[in-house]
Amino acid sequence: MMAERRLVPVKLDSYKPLREIVFESMREAIISGVLPPGERLMEIQLAEEMGVSRTPVREAIRKLELEGFVVMVPRKGAYVAGVSLKDVADVFEIRAALEGLAAGLAAERATDEEIEQMERMVLYKEDEAADLDRIVAFDTDFHALVYQASRNTRLIQILGNIREQIQRFRSVSLAVPGRIKEAIHEHRAIVEAIANHEVEAAAELARTHIEAAENVMFQAMGSRAKDQSADV
Repeated sequence: MMAERRLVPVKLDSYKPLREIVFESMREAIISGVLPPGERLMEIQLAEEMGVSRTPVREAIRKLELEGFVVMVPRKGAYVAGVSLKDVADVFEIRAALEGLAAGLAAERATDEEIEQMERMVLYKEDEAADLDRIVAFDTDFHALVYQASRNTRLIQILGNIREQIQRFRSVSLAVPGRIKEAIHEHRAIVEAIANHEVEAAAELARTHIEAAENVMFQAMGSRAKDQSADV
């Protein structure tokens, strides 16, 4: 009996190399939870689901291992990497400090156009609160705009280095009931502080926002652990 298809066939009309398309498709599947932590990655099955040969799948798995999304177990194969509480705490600790800095700098340096764009994004998010995928995209864009407004290239680069881990956690935390509305209110407060050029307030609100997301992430991980225990 054929396994249920989860990954969609890749589109070959893209300007990107096939190996890059396959890599991005698999990475997104891991971030979104379609390929959950602990799952074994079978090259043949994945290649069939995406409609490609095994070679780009094998290359994608190797690259995903380098980025920490996959672990190789000797004599057993490739598995989706799990996320420990320590992993979450480490990333959020770094992110709270960096995003606080970015928001504080944005309060000093953001242009009127950037502030207007932030305000539009917050309002648009509220209208689309029922669409999780769109909210995740908006959330990503909002934070990217705050980074941009900081005018600190090195800071943006450092945040970019943990972008994939952030994205993975963002997809989980925003799926927790009630978190989207909370995040919208937190974003609105950050934008207000930036618009009023309140440096310390913007920095503190950004740090509090990240800490709230961390707490929700821990809550989600705890719920998953209970569900898995109940299934045993």
